[in-house]
Amino acid sequence: MSNSPFNLTGKVAIVTGANTGIGQGIAVALAQAGADVALVARRDPAETVSMIEAAGRKSAVIMADLATTEPCERIIAETKAALGSVDILVNNAGIIRRNDALDFTEDDWDAVMDTNLKVLFFLTQAAGREMAANGGGSVINVASMLTFQGGIRVASYTASKSGVGGLTKLLANEWAGKDINVNAIAPGYIATNNTAALQADEDRNRQILERIPVGRWGDPSDLGGAAVFLASDAAKYVHGHILAVDGGWLAR
Repeated sequence: MSNSPFNLTGKVAIVTGANTGIGQGIAVALAQAGADVALVARRDPAETVSMIEAAGRKSAVIMADLATTEPCERIIAETKAALGSVDILVNNAGIIRRNDALDFTEDDWDAVMDTNLKVLFFLTQAAGREMAANGGGSVINVASMLTFQGGIRVASYTASKSGVGGLTKLLANEWAGKDINVNAIAPGYIATNNTAALQADEDRNRQILERIPVGRWGDPSDLGGAAVFLASDAAKYVHGHILAVDGGWLAR
């Protein structure tokens, strides 16, 4: 494994929203590839910590609410203090609010845009400054199928994830020359707490499964390989790409 371009030994990753779901799946995969991981979460990520320990790697827990930019600099500082460096940033934390566009509120618009886009940018800026000063790194944004599609009843979520796609390309343009890779993963329908209502809706669940060529919901662990690839030397010439991990949804 030591000669593999996918080996992350000696690297330190930050994963936001790491206590469950997609963030947990990515954090564990990075640890299994050799990285130590700073887990940023609003709730205690004890399960994720145990899984990283089982992989033989170190973790650091950073409790932070990413509803505002206040924790951004602190996250970088605490990661460096606990684990030594910042080599990989995975921007996974995000929220969603649902309502008809005719009834969508300003509060629901602002809450989603702040967490999913504004804070993502300023945390990435803080990490990017650290990476640029220390020879490079990798940023992986978690986008969405709604980076490519419109969806319904999720106006601010669609706008934010479209923005994530745009920022991924802009930052790739600006930072490729600094040896910082900026890419994104666009998950399809993944079985997490955020999609529990859809899974429980018999009609909607059936409609979703009928469109996914692989015929099942994704598991958070399905995102792990894509994250390891984009964080590794195997992706050194990959910049500004949005990798769909969707069971074939977009191909349908």
